[in-house]
Amino acid sequence: MENYTFNSFTLQLEGLKVSEVSKYPIFFFFLFSYILIMTSNIGIVVLVFIDKNLHHPCIFCFCLISYHECLIQAFTTHMYGTTSHTVLMIMAFDRYVAILAFVLVGVLLGLTIRLSRCRTLITNPFCDNPSLFKLSCDSVVINNVYGLTFTVVLFTGSIGTLVLTYTQITVVCVTSMNKSLNSKALKTCSTHLFVYMIMLFTGILVITLHCFPQYSDYRKLCTILFHIIPGSMNPIIYGVQSKEIQQFLSKLLHFRKILPSKYIFK
Repeated sequence: MENYTFNSFTLQLEGLKVSEVSKYPIFFFFLFSYILIMTSNIGIVVLVFIDKNLHHPCIFCFCLISYHECLIQAFTTHMYGTTSHTVLMIMAFDRYVAILAFVLVGVLLGLTIRLSRCRTLITNPFCDNPSLFKLSCDSVVINNVYGLTFTVVLFTGSIGTLVLTYTQITVVCVTSMNKSLNSKALKTCSTHLFVYMIMLFTGILVITLHCFPQYSDYRKLCTILFHIIPGSMNPIIYGVQSKEIQQFLSKLLHFRKILPSKYIFK
């Protein structure tokens, strides 16, 4: 059993439980995923910085961590999830949505900060709000009620808005009979919907599995996939499909093919 240490500022994060045989494949999978996310995102930023045509707006381990650092990580984690849902829900109002997400997540973690702590072990690879308030021996009824309401309102609002928006887009595409418009709508909406469905599915799984401690290993895996899959897909879906970026990459590859031949003739 875990020792009860009241209001300790040093917490312990619990990673995935893996066998000796699988630890190296899992390590290299996460390492490759991390490298892919970093290189693809940094690559897109470098391309935008280099090419002036792109300068316009576009649509498993144990470790110790302090309580304050854990709070900051939990805040950024929930901000990422909430902002992603709300930005996908109302892309045209992203400035206002970002402010809304900040307030909602601020209240969410504010209710957790008020609690005293009697445990130090977080059964999760990273910090989030449910993991933090589970450290307390106080009543967490208010946290559960607000967290559940927060989740229901967020998911209901995003799903409802998406259904309404895509229904209207479908009606316009069907009635317009414009092949160019339909092709553009299909390309834009399918990628947006794909990312949204991944985030929605993994997000619901993570929240649901928090209620079942016996499935903590599955929850850990889902929380990791929640960050890895969208992070890996976003640069490809939103970056590489951009016409300007495609043109830049095409010119770059064409230049590299021509360059060696010039040196041969010389």
